[in-house]
Amino acid sequence: MTELATMEFHPQPRAGEAKPWAFPAPERGTLANGLTVLHCHRPGQQVVAVEIILDAPLDAEPAGLDGVATIMARAFSEGTDKHSAEEFAAELERCGATLDAHADHPGVRLSLEVPVSRLPKALGLVADALRAPAFADSEVERLVRNRLDEIPHELANPSRRAAKELSKELFPATARMSRPRQGTAETVEDIDSAAVRAFYEKHVRPATATAVVVGDLTGVDLESLLGDTLGAWTGSQAQPRPVPPVTADDAGRVVVVDRPGAVQTQLLIGRIGADRHDRVWAAQVLGTYCLGGTLTSRLDRVLREEKGYTYGVRAFGQVLRSAPDGSGAAMLAISGSVDTPNTGPALDDLWKVLRTLAAEGLTDAERDVAVQNLVGVAPLKYETAAAVASTLADQVEQHLPDDYQATLYQQLAATGTVEATAAAVNAFPVDRLVTVLVGDAAQIKEAVEALGIGEVKVVAAE
Repeated sequence: MTELATMEFHPQPRAGEAKPWAFPAPERGTLANGLTVLHCHRPGQQVVAVEIILDAPLDAEPAGLDGVATIMARAFSEGTDKHSAEEFAAELERCGATLDAHADHPGVRLSLEVPVSRLPKALGLVADALRAPAFADSEVERLVRNRLDEIPHELANPSRRAAKELSKELFPATARMSRPRQGTAETVEDIDSAAVRAFYEKHVRPATATAVVVGDLTGVDLESLLGDTLGAWTGSQAQPRPVPPVTADDAGRVVVVDRPGAVQTQLLIGRIGADRHDRVWAAQVLGTYCLGGTLTSRLDRVLREEKGYTYGVRAFGQVLRSAPDGSGAAMLAISGSVDTPNTGPALDDLWKVLRTLAAEGLTDAERDVAVQNLVGVAPLKYETAAAVASTLADQVEQHLPDDYQATLYQQLAATGTVEATAAAVNAFPVDRLVTVLVGDAAQIKEAVEALGIGEVKVVAAE
């Protein structure tokens, strides 16, 4: 009889003690040209992230030229006084770098990621783009054509079309927030290189800009490097632009964007609420997450798991714009899509969820899961330098203190179930929500009217 071989098992690994974690605190300084600098040393992050925030908000765009900030942002990487558009792209590629730029209500932001060994070269290219962008006629014309080609695709996208309609409904027609961020076909087609340069010369200067640098800066003389690159950028010492107040009409009503034959209805339900300067923000984040932040939230549990109306419905808060005096606003919204025949029943159940929340409140278990998901996984969320840099840039745009994000996690962990419930109920009052439905009006209008959630208006899809 042969002996059976014995197996020797290695001891099972055991988790070590949890280490305390906090969102990293940046160091702050100012270059001789007035540029504000925030930097954060992150050992091991060999890909450095750089965010440049420019005080060129959308409401600064000239009348009739909505979208000029977007074209300018895209044109920064289309050549300088030293390199043509092709040469600039090739130089970035040699650095192993990526450079993106976009315009939003707070301003224009440039985002650079590059290996730390190539940081000097890449920062030099970005400095050239800010200091002396070419804005060549041919390149601006191409960017305008590209933007005009994008617009029909956006209008054909139900979620983008719903967002466009919600902004139009919520904000006064005179407000920039009521119109598409990147402009319409009518405004974009009037943009040329002269308009882009005029916007640049009026609003882009180092004294009102901020650079955020995050990564492993071991051995990097950052002060000298920034001085040699971004420090060469000059401009006037003008003060930051005043931020106009945000006003909105959130009287309960329904707008149906008619898409005959649509097999699904896109839902976007929203209003304006408190932003991050308000002390209720932490409770609002927690309550909104319990309502619709994940697959186990109340909205998903009813509309997805129990009723099978949708693949998922989400509730969220997104800051639109903040001011130094603490005023500002966030978009509070619920979004998702349902099959056309069940549009009415799905909305009915959604409103029942909101009413039940107001009547019965959240449970301690829901609150605990939300805290674990929002606070417990934060270290994973900020593993990359880009994630940290983006959050620090958000804080700059929203005029928040440098320790804001670290404090927010402490506030979330300390927020109780009653506070979270009150914030969620106040964020989504059943009689103060603007509902946009992109779908087949002939099939859904009557059922929606029967719910009594507001007057129902039908508009063409364009």
